[in-house]
Amino acid sequence: MNTIDRRAVLTGTTDRRTVLLGAGALMLAGCSDLIGPSNTTQQLYVLHPTGGAAVAGPKVDFSLAVSTSTSSQHLASARIALVQPNGALDVYADSAWTDRLPTLVQNSLVEAFENSGRIAAVSGDGEGFHADYFLEAEIRDFEAHYDVADGIPTVWVRIAAKLAPTKGREIIANLNSVHQVRATANAVPAVVQAFDQAVGQVFSEIVNWALAAAA
Repeated sequence: MNTIDRRAVLTGTTDRRTVLLGAGALMLAGCSDLIGPSNTTQQLYVLHPTGGAAVAGPKVDFSLAVSTSTSSQHLASARIALVQPNGALDVYADSAWTDRLPTLVQNSLVEAFENSGRIAAVSGDGEGFHADYFLEAEIRDFEAHYDVADGIPTVWVRIAAKLAPTKGREIIANLNSVHQVRATANAVPAVVQAFDQAVGQVFSEIVNWALAAAA
């Protein structure tokens, strides 16, 4: 079992673990409400951002609350989304994130701020803590894009961030962070690794931007 496979929660058989199913076996995900229960067990994957730029810099003395959202139904679930060459939205069969994508992004972004060691306090919005600033991160793209059927996809991650003081909520800064990473193979574990790298790059950009803008 390789390093990528060990990060997965093994709930299926070995042959399902690494095979990317063809378009005929994919469930349509144009609307997340159409995705019903499956008769087969799902392979669960952890979002583990890596590869971001350094976030070293001066410490700040304010606190931050982080919220995430998405206006796209196919990004509101735990399914791992892809875009076929004709632009159709699909998901990887029998594979999913360990939680709803907005929840995973929120928790991971909070951790990215914590790991920077530069901020006094940071938490998810709605946890009941007082914060000086509010960061809204809207997930606009989070899919694996295929140029040709059964080819090697490129992962797209785009998060639009807005920063505002909690008093008045007047937006003081905006950021549209976009990063793309080509997977190393046409296989779900390789696609997840590409997501990890793209998200890590987006998060490091957001952390550096937010800490500088608020300061």
